[in-house]
Amino acid sequence: MTRECLPGAPGLPAGRMDARASAARRRAAALVSDERLLVGPLKGYHHETYAFPLPAGDGSGRQTWWKCRDPRAGLLWFDLRAFASERELVRALQGSITRIPAVIEREEVSLYTFVEGRTLGEVCPPGQPLSARHSGQLGVLFGELVSVRPESVLASAGWVAGGHPAGWKDDSAAFLAQLIDFTDVHIYQRHLPRYHALFRDLGIPGGALDGLREATRALVPRPSALLHGDLHRENFIVDGRDDLWTIDWELAVVGDPLYDLATHLHLMGYPADQESRITGIWRRAVEGARPGSSEGWEADLPVLRAYKRAQSVYTDVIRTALALGELTAEQRLRQLARPVRRIEGALAAARRTLGLTREPSADSVAAAYARWFKDAAPTLTAPAP
Repeated sequence: MTRECLPGAPGLPAGRMDARASAARRRAAALVSDERLLVGPLKGYHHETYAFPLPAGDGSGRQTWWKCRDPRAGLLWFDLRAFASERELVRALQGSITRIPAVIEREEVSLYTFVEGRTLGEVCPPGQPLSARHSGQLGVLFGELVSVRPESVLASAGWVAGGHPAGWKDDSAAFLAQLIDFTDVHIYQRHLPRYHALFRDLGIPGGALDGLREATRALVPRPSALLHGDLHRENFIVDGRDDLWTIDWELAVVGDPLYDLATHLHLMGYPADQESRITGIWRRAVEGARPGSSEGWEADLPVLRAYKRAQSVYTDVIRTALALGELTAEQRLRQLARPVRRIEGALAAARRTLGLTREPSADSVAAAYARWFKDAAPTLTAPAP
C-alpha cells in the first residue's frame, strides 16, 4: 500500500503534544491512539490538513485512512467562491459525482476519506498527455458537473458571505464580469496601498483589466452549472486501480461551464494537441449532459483564458511577496530564482491582456522585488480577509 501523496512530517511522540501545535493538529491528534500515526500538515494553501488511519468499524481489523481539514486562519482568498461550506457541498455531491471523497463525523470533527494513491502530477507531469483512461474519466466529471442542479447544492452548502455569484442564472457575461471585478477590487485595488511600488516596477498599469471587461460583453449565454473551479494535477488523485478521484472543492462556484475548461487548460500545461483533444472531450460531455453548455465556445474560450492569465499575474505577484516576506534576507536571496521565473512567465503570458509596454525579464522581476523589500518596509503577514 503506497501513500505517495502524503509528503508530511511525522507526528510528535504520543502523549507529548507540543504546546505550539495548532488547533487543527490537536483536533486530529485527539482522534488517534498514537499521535505518531498523524501525517501532515499536508501541502495546501487553503487548509491545514492531517491524514491518519482509523479502524474500519466492521470488526475486520482493517485500517481506513481519513483526513481532517481546517481552513487556515487569516487566509487571503484569490478566487471568488460560492459555497459557505465545502464539507456540506461534498456531502451534497455524493452520488452525483463519481469518485469524490466521502465525509463522516467522528467526535464532532468532520473527516474526509483519504484517497490512497498518487497525484496526477506525479503520474502525468506537466507537458505529458493524459492517458485515454484518465481523459475519459475527466470527460465523465465534466458531464456530471453540468448535470448537478445548482440550486440543490446551494441549498445544502449555503451561499458564501457576500451573496450569490451573479452568473448562476445563465448569464456568462455577468459571471465573467464578476470574476474580473473580484480580481480588480478585492485583489488589486484592495492591496494597492501596500503593493503599488511593486506593481509599478513590474510594469503593470492601473486599469489593466478594462480591455478584458469590454470583451466580456460579447460572451454567449450558456446554462449555468456547478464548477469545481480548480481542476489541476494536484487536485486529482490516481488510486491503485488507475482511477481518477477529484478532491479539494473549496473554490467551487456556480457559473459558466466554459470557465471550468478554461481554468483546467490554464493550469494543466497540456501539449497543444492534447489541449484540442481535451476540449473535444469537454464539448461532447457537457452537450451530452445539458445541451447548449458549449454554445459559442470557440469565440469565448480565448476571453476566459485571457482572464485566467491576468488573474495569475495579480495572484502570483502578491503570493510571492508574502512567501518571500516570511524568509530572512539571506534565505530570500537563495530562493528567489524559482518565483522570479514564475512571475516572468505569468507577465509574458498576460502581456497583451494587461497592456504591458515592455517585455518582462527575470532580472527586472528580481530587481523589482529587491527594491520593494528594501524600500517599502512591508508588514510580512497577510492582511485579514
